[in-house]
Amino acid sequence: MNLGPRNPFQSPRFGQIATTMLLPATSSPEGLDVAIIGIPYDGGTSYRAGARFGPRAIREQSSLIRPWHPVLKVHPFERLRVADCGDIDVVPISIERTFEAITAGIERIVQAGALPLSMGGDHSVTLPILRAVARRHGPVGIVHFDAHPDTWDEYFGSKFFHGTPFRRAVEERLIDPRRMIQVGIRGPLYGPEDFAFHDEHGLEVLRVEPIKEQGIAWAASRFERLRGGPVYVSFDIDALDPAFAPATGTPEVGGLTSYEALALVRALQGLDLVGADVVEVSPPYDGPGQITSLLAANLLFEFVSLFALAR
Repeated sequence: MNLGPRNPFQSPRFGQIATTMLLPATSSPEGLDVAIIGIPYDGGTSYRAGARFGPRAIREQSSLIRPWHPVLKVHPFERLRVADCGDIDVVPISIERTFEAITAGIERIVQAGALPLSMGGDHSVTLPILRAVARRHGPVGIVHFDAHPDTWDEYFGSKFFHGTPFRRAVEERLIDPRRMIQVGIRGPLYGPEDFAFHDEHGLEVLRVEPIKEQGIAWAASRFERLRGGPVYVSFDIDALDPAFAPATGTPEVGGLTSYEALALVRALQGLDLVGADVVEVSPPYDGPGQITSLLAANLLFEFVSLFALAR
């Protein structure tokens, strides 16, 4: 079952097609517990493009990740069958056709009984992912790491871009807004009305200021109310301060540190996770050492480890 073409990046170190965390490569999700999939699309960006190259860079930087998680005390690859299923064949000139391709690709993963773990790509790709996930699980809870709420109505006259996915997902009843928590929100907005949608639908916002002031334990305690139902996690890399993750399309100062991000993701342990994505990595803007892609690769390992603990 073909999910799209293999990523053509060749790893000179290992002399093979680069795969996430050096995992096996396959074109089919059959028999897998977790299917890692790239979505190289950035046609939904409103400022800096380049996230289409995110999956390639994340794969490259994941090669050093070792298989044992010393904090969560788990060897995920001994518990789970995990593979890299390549990239979804997106359509750079059409966001609508790209969305169709993403939904179809994620549906194949979900129907095969595997958990989808996606690498973007810009944040617009989360909407078609959720369309597939919701067809299997119904409206899901959401933990959304981001600097921005991504609940605007439209931009440049379009209802689909990387600032609208969660508004559309609420409207399409893909998610339960009263089981949605946004983490790390900060930065200037257009006005107080930007959160009118949240007030109307009951979305919870954990701004970065109280996280810094009250600590990780306080923020982690908010996740407890999501227990008892399926939860999807969407991680926009701009949730982090650009000092730690400069390679993103719309950076905002004053964000999470790398350590805070890892600790908050680990705090999701115990939730019924049905999938996750890491988006908005834009390698052309990365600093020396590709620190943004390296962080994103480690976030993928965190999610695989969480999936393993749930089995």
